[in-house]
Amino acid sequence: MVGVVGDQFVQVVGSNPVVQGLVGGLVIASLNLLGASLVLVWRDPSERALDGALGFAAGVMLAASFTSLILPGIETYSGGDPVPVLVGVALGALFLDRADVLVPHAHYLLSGRQRADAANPGEDIPVSDERLAGVVLFVLAITLHNMPEGLAVGVGFGSGDLDTAIPLMLAIGLQNVPEGLAVSVAAVNAGLDRRFYAAVAGVRSGLVEVPLAVLGAYAVGTVSALLPYAMGFAAGAMLFVISDEIVPETHVRGHERVATLGTLLGVVVMLYLDVSLG
Repeated sequence: MVGVVGDQFVQVVGSNPVVQGLVGGLVIASLNLLGASLVLVWRDPSERALDGALGFAAGVMLAASFTSLILPGIETYSGGDPVPVLVGVALGALFLDRADVLVPHAHYLLSGRQRADAANPGEDIPVSDERLAGVVLFVLAITLHNMPEGLAVGVGFGSGDLDTAIPLMLAIGLQNVPEGLAVSVAAVNAGLDRRFYAAVAGVRSGLVEVPLAVLGAYAVGTVSALLPYAMGFAAGAMLFVISDEIVPETHVRGHERVATLGTLLGVVVMLYLDVSLG
């Protein structure tokens, strides 16, 4: 049953799931833009603040993966059979794992240092002077990690369940704010001395979410059997990003407690959105 918020959303946007997916993609990309643009006014955010904000993003994504993707996928769209969703989770994680071979990890410029290599275990490697090229690769990495978020929103609207899709859209949009800021800060740290270009780097990383939201809504609306697999895929990819990128990054500079509290706050916010809007 569609709640009051869902009714209002339909009145404004219409009932076409693909159009709803487009609007959802625009919402989350706009919030990415907001986060990226914060660097224009918040010129020097502390590492502690960034770690707390990224921890919040991780908490939102963690809760959303289960409440808006995995559990509805199993209980509603695969008749209680967990296999399709779990296959999707595995494929989503595998996709991100293989994609990370092609682009650097997200912590590459957030911390200003690369991970230790096999020849020097335990020793970080300073980033080289070729930082501009590093920024390009970093933005590609974040863009890749934005893909499951856009897909998740599209799949949510494609399912026709607005009580799940709208909280998911808002949750991913919220976590896009600190993520967009982090990308812009990374660009500044890499030597881009004009904040405008740093903001543009953050904006571009979120633009991929719009077409993927449309694609996700269209695909599951056209081939309904794909829905539990697609929901699992989006969840698996997001869980991979949380575990492989965000949590390790927020625990390397001595701000583990702040990052953990941020994660817990993100979980609480997402659960509140899910209950109050669902």
